[in-house]
Amino acid sequence: MEPVEKAETNHPQKVVNAFIKAINDEDFTAARKCVNNDLKFDGVMGSRDGADAYFSDMTRMKFKYDVKKVFADENDVCLLYDINMGGATIFTCGWYKLENGKIGSLKVVFDPRPLLEKK
Repeated sequence: MEPVEKAETNHPQKVVNAFIKAINDEDFTAARKCVNNDLKFDGVMGSRDGADAYFSDMTRMKFKYDVKKVFADENDVCLLYDINMGGATIFTCGWYKLENGKIGSLKVVFDPRPLLEKK
């Protein structure tokens, strides 16, 4: 994958790939460069408004992503991936919408039962 700085000026799929690589590498500074300040995250277990709130969670949770498939259509990128959430690996779909060359919103969908059963 390309470095984040170069990816930011390229195709949306490259921006998302750079973002995922940075998250997997726990390089949250590089990952932060891939998103807009007003990032909107919607997920099965909650939502976050703003990049600061999102990265506050991500730096603590340290998820690892194993991308299985990527679909791209203009400024929309969809990833199918396994997310290692520490105690469980969950198959997930992530829809990334880019605005001004950076990720503006992210929506994730997955079956939460494996996480809920652990509680």
